[in-house]
Amino acid sequence: MIARTTGAAIRGLLVALMVLTPALYLPVTSTNGTEIVVFLAILAFFLTFAEYNSAFPSFIEFRDAPPVNRLRFVGLMTMITFMTLICKNVYAPTGLTTLMYSVGLGVANVVDFPYSPVRLIILMLPADTSAPLTELVRICASVANVAALVTIGSFAYAVRVRGWPTGNGAFNVWTNLPLFDPTKGGDVVTRLQRDGRLNICIGILLPFLIPALIKLLTDYADPISLSNPQTLIWTLCAWAFLPSSMIMRGMATLRIASLIVEKRRAYSTAESTQTA
Repeated sequence: MIARTTGAAIRGLLVALMVLTPALYLPVTSTNGTEIVVFLAILAFFLTFAEYNSAFPSFIEFRDAPPVNRLRFVGLMTMITFMTLICKNVYAPTGLTTLMYSVGLGVANVVDFPYSPVRLIILMLPADTSAPLTELVRICASVANVAALVTIGSFAYAVRVRGWPTGNGAFNVWTNLPLFDPTKGGDVVTRLQRDGRLNICIGILLPFLIPALIKLLTDYADPISLSNPQTLIWTLCAWAFLPSSMIMRGMATLRIASLIVEKRRAYSTAESTQTA
């Protein structure tokens, strides 16, 4: 009980720190900005603590199947930290922020090519966007995109090479997939495979669809202003993290489906052997 509570508190503090990171290093433009960020950090702490401190799952998937959520957290924290330091270089440059900006610029020169998701983010910006802001968006989007790809690659390594989730003991569908009802019509394997492929397809398409949709909506509403560094960071985090999270969920779901198929095959072989 103590170990569970301590672990839940540590997770809650880490998530709260992640929410606070941009506000701690970057200027807040609105008068109530600080209060809103602190409120969101406290809310994130309590939600995370309540989820991991409870023996019964609520909505967080793969709670007891590391390293899924750990990779998600590390990936998102990496995006936020790098983009925060890059944006801080514009306001108060230091040796560290200059280094991060240079690294980000090098990454942008590699991943920013025609028809890439990063190029679509740049094309999404209004025509009157200043050149320094466009370059900042380009660098931050490139860093977020690469961090998302590395996160996906790390989970693929865990699945293909490390054999996730078999190394963590028995996989409990109820605690790790609380939103999936195995009794709700149809074969479980078919449903898991369908959900997995759908998540992967949507995750691959979202980085391309989100900029296009935002560009389309600017004809009917005011475009999102990325001149505020915190707005820039959270917008690009959502653009990069949501698709990567969906792809990881799809990979995990397909892996669970394959394990169920292997279990059924082994059980069927054992039954045939006993009958013979």
